[in-house]
Amino acid sequence: MRVVIIGGGPGGYEAALVGAQLGGEVTLIEDRGLGGSAVLTDVVPSKSLIAVSGVMSRARKSNEMGLVYEAADSRGKPLVKVDLMKVNASVKALAKAQSDDIRHRLERDGITLIEGRGRLNGPHEVIAETATGEVRLPADYILVSVGTRPRTLPDAQPDGERILTWAQLYDIDEIPERLIVVGSGVTGTEFANAYDALGVPITLVSSQPQVLPGQDPDATKVLQALFHERGMDLVLGSRAVRAHREGNGVVVTLEDGREVLGSHVLMAVGSIPNTHDIGLTEAGVILKPSGHINVDRVSRSSAQGVYAAGDCTGVFPLASVAAMQGRIAMWHALGDAVEPFNRAEVSSNIFTNPEIATVGVTQDDIDSGRVRGIGVTLPLASNPRAKMLGFKDGFVKLFCRPSTGNIIGGVIVAPRASELIHSIAIAVAEQINVDDFAHDFTVYPSLSGSIAEAARRLHGHSIELLNQQITL
Repeated sequence: MRVVIIGGGPGGYEAALVGAQLGGEVTLIEDRGLGGSAVLTDVVPSKSLIAVSGVMSRARKSNEMGLVYEAADSRGKPLVKVDLMKVNASVKALAKAQSDDIRHRLERDGITLIEGRGRLNGPHEVIAETATGEVRLPADYILVSVGTRPRTLPDAQPDGERILTWAQLYDIDEIPERLIVVGSGVTGTEFANAYDALGVPITLVSSQPQVLPGQDPDATKVLQALFHERGMDLVLGSRAVRAHREGNGVVVTLEDGREVLGSHVLMAVGSIPNTHDIGLTEAGVILKPSGHINVDRVSRSSAQGVYAAGDCTGVFPLASVAAMQGRIAMWHALGDAVEPFNRAEVSSNIFTNPEIATVGVTQDDIDSGRVRGIGVTLPLASNPRAKMLGFKDGFVKLFCRPSTGNIIGGVIVAPRASELIHSIAIAVAEQINVDDFAHDFTVYPSLSGSIAEAARRLHGHSIELLNQQITL
């Protein structure tokens, strides 16, 4: 089978690997670099920057653990300086190395790589526009995984110097005197947290009354309180409508006329799918009003033989979801065993300090009555490993069905929550009972011990506890 993939991000390159494994003749077209924005400008570089900021946070807190620095800043915190040019160079080098690794793996598996821009010419042909001309590629199956790009405001156009998108942050060579972050979703909150840890004064502007709208309310309360405690300036319930340069700084104008001053501004106001003008509608692919590709649970579009994966589908803007959608598309197209995509099993993480990881049923699902479930919240303040780490905030929250005790969701607010959530994700996917989960061993001392303890607290659940939240 001839498989042509447009886009070399996680959805595209993971699909290519599966397609080749199943005997397909796979061609992948990418115009910006293998790994896509996830590797080059988004997930890999941003999490690398966040890792550096985490080192800074631990260094500043080390005096609480008995490590004394001779030099300190005006607040008595250990003085650690940041060479932003070196940090950004390291981040970009890591992203390139990851992109190169992906290229080597694809080439090793016999996948044909074309550098160019792909567009559909009907449901069974792709035209690759390259530097040397057009290449026509007949296809039995097509996978579209073209990702998204940062959304911009008409009156806040990025210039790459003072008014920035998240893809441009790694090109600045000086620590901002004050960074304004417009947008308190995942991207804006992560960057605000990272630059705050690097010692940059932050003003976070949100059109919503709290940071991270739509996330677990208890988790957002913890993070917002910590932002206040760290001295971050939160401008909540205020929509930004304009940003312009003024002298050596920027001015962000709010909807009510107020102005926020800073040296740089990061516009983190969402993203737009790259689905325009690549022949989708002409090939019979139905797009949502937002421009995202409408797909079913096996990644099929409305056009026979055309699949789609990743952020351009609008399902979940997660690299892990893109990769799974791409794999599912190839398993389905090439006749392998396949389980349809299940939104309830998706785990996600917000890389702030502390991290916020979630999977499955949410607090809002239970509070609204959409899902029958009971939950327990166990603060981590009493966890011995948390005490050793100097961590005083955060919790483990676990949900189960009142009738069976099967685990259906959870939330973790803790250091490395992204690693801890996996055990709950397995429990959700495999429908593990809270008692069975609690009987499995955990290491002492460990943060994971609190997850097992939360399961033990749900022992003896009853229908009378339905829709109640237990706080311990």
